Amino acid sequence: MSPPLPRPVALITGGGRRVGAVIARTLHAAGYDLVLHYRHSADAAEALAAELEQQREQSVQLVHAELAAVDMLPELVTAALSRFGRLDALVNNASAFYPTPVGSATQAQWDELFASNAQAPFFLAQAATPALRRAGGAIVNLVDIYAEWPLANHPIYCMAKAALLAMTRALALDLGPQVRVNAVAPGAVMWPSEGKSYDDKQAMLDRTPLKRAGSPEDVASAVLWLLRDAPFVTGQVIRVDGGRTLSV
Repeated sequence: MSPPLPRPVALITGGGRRVGAVIARTLHAAGYDLVLHYRHSADAAEALAAELEQQREQSVQLVHAELAAVDMLPELVTAALSRFGRLDALVNNASAFYPTPVGSATQAQWDELFASNAQAPFFLAQAATPALRRAGGAIVNLVDIYAEWPLANHPIYCMAKAALLAMTRALALDLGPQVRVNAVAPGAVMWPSEGKSYDDKQAMLDRTPLKRAGSPEDVASAVLWLLRDAPFVTGQVIRVDGGRTLSV
C-alpha cells in the first residue's frame, strides 16, 4: 500500500480569532495542516489549536510574531518548513483598523497601519516564495472594499489596503506561473471591534443588493476556493460584499 500523500500546509496571519479563525477552521476541515500566527490573542489561538488538534493530531503549529518586525517574518516560514516540510498557501489576514482623520493622524499610526496591512504581507510573501514555488502554491490577501472605495476618516487604512491590492496584482505577475496570487475583499461580514462604530448598519445593509450582512464563513469559502479550486485564477479580487460596491 502506498503511503498517504502529505497534506497541503497553509500559513495564516492573525489566524487565532475573528475571520482568521474561521478561515483556519475552513482550511483545516478541507485537509490543510496549519501554521497559525498570532500577536496578542494567545488564549484564543491556543484554544483554536487545541480544538483543531482534537480533530486531527499534529496538524497545527502556533507561531507568535510582531509583524512590524520585518526581520522576524522569515521565521514564520521556517517554522512551517521545520514542522511540516512544505508550504502550499499563505493567507495574509492580519490587519489593524482604526480612524486617522486628516489633521490628527500621526507617523506612529501610519507605521502601524502600513506595517500590518502592506509591509508585512509583502515581506512575508517574499520569504515564502521559494517554498510556494516548489509546491506550486498560492497566496490570498485579505483586502477590503475600502481599498477602492475609501471610508471617511480612515485615509491611512484605505491607503494601506490599496497598497495590498496593488501588491496582489504585482506579485501575480512576478510569481507566475508557479504561484498564484489573489485577494478577497469582504464587505459587511463582521463588524469591527475597534475603529468605525457603524451606527448606520441598517442603512448600509439597505443599500446592499442582498439586503443583509454576510458571514466570516462566506469569506473563508472564497479563500478556500482561490487556494484549492481556482487553478486558472490569478491577480484577481473577489468581492464578498453582497453587491455592496454596486451602490457605494
